[in-house]
Amino acid sequence: MNFKLIGILTLNSILGCFAQNDSLQNPYFKSYNDKITGSIYYLDTSNSFQIASGNLDSETFVNLIPNRREQIGFNLNYKIIDISVGFAPKFLSQNKGDSHSKNFNFNTRFYYKKWMQSFTFINQKGFYISDDNITAQLPDMRTTKIGGSTAYVFNNKFSFKTLVSQNEWQTKSSGSFIPTFSFYYTNIDLNITDTTPGDIYVFTLAPSYFYNFVISDRVLIGTGIALGVGINDIDGDSSALYQADFNLKLAYNKDRFFAFASINTVSFAQDEKVNPRLNDNIATLKLSAGYRFDPPKKVKEVYDKVNQKIGL
Repeated sequence: MNFKLIGILTLNSILGCFAQNDSLQNPYFKSYNDKITGSIYYLDTSNSFQIASGNLDSETFVNLIPNRREQIGFNLNYKIIDISVGFAPKFLSQNKGDSHSKNFNFNTRFYYKKWMQSFTFINQKGFYISDDNITAQLPDMRTTKIGGSTAYVFNNKFSFKTLVSQNEWQTKSSGSFIPTFSFYYTNIDLNITDTTPGDIYVFTLAPSYFYNFVISDRVLIGTGIALGVGINDIDGDSSALYQADFNLKLAYNKDRFFAFASINTVSFAQDEKVNPRLNDNIATLKLSAGYRFDPPKKVKEVYDKVNQKIGL
């Protein structure tokens, strides 16, 4: 088993104490920010790439897929503290390649009033090539992605946190228009003789709409879609870029126990006039179950003292 510390003291919602401060009184959602949240999870996530070439009549596709995708882990959250520990055992069906294959993912979000800032870091080593005819290993291929998005939530009645964390719960159905600006930098290194690493820069603007359907007091379906356009730069060559995001979450919630399943995809496709072109996809499937409990008195006292000193 390849144990990996996915995030230590990650600042998930570092500014969350300033965001939606009226959530305790707002009848559209409920805050659990005063609770410690512990959960176990299964995660299937990867940043894969697709090389497309040829015209529409004879187009061919080659997929570059990471060897390590599936993880099992544990998460502990209290206010701004978010700790996750996970591992990627080889016995899981989507984990291929040798023990040198790696997949490290770090994701967090910051909130300030109606603004939301996400940050993503993905480091992967060990890929395999897949098309209709062959499957071949690229054990030394490595990719690194850094970036994120800035979004503005227009509707005060919509809880975006319900979709991305368990510290808040939508109690009445509501949705919001959320425009999003995204920026990502990706470095791809095949680590093959006579090849050099490539640098990719992505800038996109994507109008999106999210909605939380409250089925009952304990069950909801959260969904969202974004379609955008932008600019893609690969080693100095620029082209038009199209973005498509999809989010879906089915969640069950009580004040103590919760469980959910979520699917998230972020896809970037170069303009068809570019030949060959490189398409980029980030896909995540997560299954999780957890429990909320009151923080021990000593933990709360220490946290409050530290909070007063650093001013968060």
